[in-house]
Amino acid sequence: MKLNYSALILSAILFVAVGGNSFAQEWPQFRGPEGNGVLEKLEHPEVWGSDKNIAWSVEVPGGGLSSPIVTGDRIILTSAVGANPPVSFMEGVRDMRPKKPNKAVKFHVTCLKLDDGSKLWEKTIVEKQPEFPIHSSNSYATESPATDGKHVFVYFAAIGTVAALDLDGNEIWRQEIGAFPTGNGFGTGSSLTMGDGNVFIQCDNDQSSFVVAFDAATGKEVWRKQRSGRTSWSTPLIWKNKNRTELITCGSGFVTSYDPKSGDELWTMTGISSAFSASPAADDERIYFGNSGPRSSGPLLAIGYNMSGKNQFVPDASIDNLDWSKMQAGPGMASPVSIGGYLYIPGRGILTCYSAEDGAVAYKERLKLQSMAASLWAGGDRVFLMDEKGKTLVVEVGPELKIAATNEINDHFWSTPAVAGKSLLLRGLKKLYCIRE
Repeated sequence: MKLNYSALILSAILFVAVGGNSFAQEWPQFRGPEGNGVLEKLEHPEVWGSDKNIAWSVEVPGGGLSSPIVTGDRIILTSAVGANPPVSFMEGVRDMRPKKPNKAVKFHVTCLKLDDGSKLWEKTIVEKQPEFPIHSSNSYATESPATDGKHVFVYFAAIGTVAALDLDGNEIWRQEIGAFPTGNGFGTGSSLTMGDGNVFIQCDNDQSSFVVAFDAATGKEVWRKQRSGRTSWSTPLIWKNKNRTELITCGSGFVTSYDPKSGDELWTMTGISSAFSASPAADDERIYFGNSGPRSSGPLLAIGYNMSGKNQFVPDASIDNLDWSKMQAGPGMASPVSIGGYLYIPGRGILTCYSAEDGAVAYKERLKLQSMAASLWAGGDRVFLMDEKGKTLVVEVGPELKIAATNEINDHFWSTPAVAGKSLLLRGLKKLYCIRE
């Protein structure tokens, strides 16, 4: 048989091209493929507004602070139908005390088509009245889902339910891991993390904290580790550094690294004030984490990839593989990013840019932004910061503050955006917006 080599070469080229395009449309978990908010390639528009580069917008059922995820041509979004929508600290609401609904809530999953936002399917995982209250600024669907391209994984911490669905919404497996009281009744927030065929959940609470790994295909528990700390809201990060792959969990006053396959503890860092809300930033050299609350600012630490053993953070003390630290410099709710040799830390209307290598401050500038809950994202030579009023600043990567664009959409935004190739997805209070040229 005579082979048509030209046809084979053309087929290979097309395969690579189509495969590359498909991969570009994957945003499988909170903060993207690597969980650090950094894009391999920046393709979505830098400029948008209420009348510019909005491909579509659709209303989504219920409320939630979870981020959308994308696999192929499908967007997955979770929400709590029947619960009160979140309220901003800035709205001047007098009564912000934790409350729980007096009726059952539908814990809901919606699948939309990336091209036009049309609904492909929706499913209520469970309808149940949550046992514990949440703060008015939080939601009962704050944990972002995840996908391995074959399954969709959802976690509703308010009722302790973890479920795996196929891409058509059919349930594959379910686990009940328990619902627990949280610090000051604020509620839950730590999202699912994927890695090496497992689904990881960090459940830090005020009763019985733990981290657990489930086999993505079967739902079988692979390992579980009890934790001594109380409530935190940070999402675990799979850190692929120069030395190995680690599962980093930021808890209440401490950070622990686990072997993702076995759950064995690789290292710990204690002595860090208060609980974490933001998730770490990372590159292959270092991982960067810190915390700050409404009334206090905690430390910011840069840990090298050879960290090991049990460590206690003490200001100005020398610790092996603690590359640098800064006091009163930790991020608040919005997670930072590391890109191009710089680390970008948002906080209270101020953006601080550090040298990732040694922690030298490149600049610290006040921005014309409201408070931020959505985490930063970055790609190419751009960093994006979106406040809760829908204003986004596009900042050039580098040692000087240069604002490349300012974009606004009139809505409330607390969810971290998702990126699918040329599409940017922004979840507002009631609508999901697709930014695309």
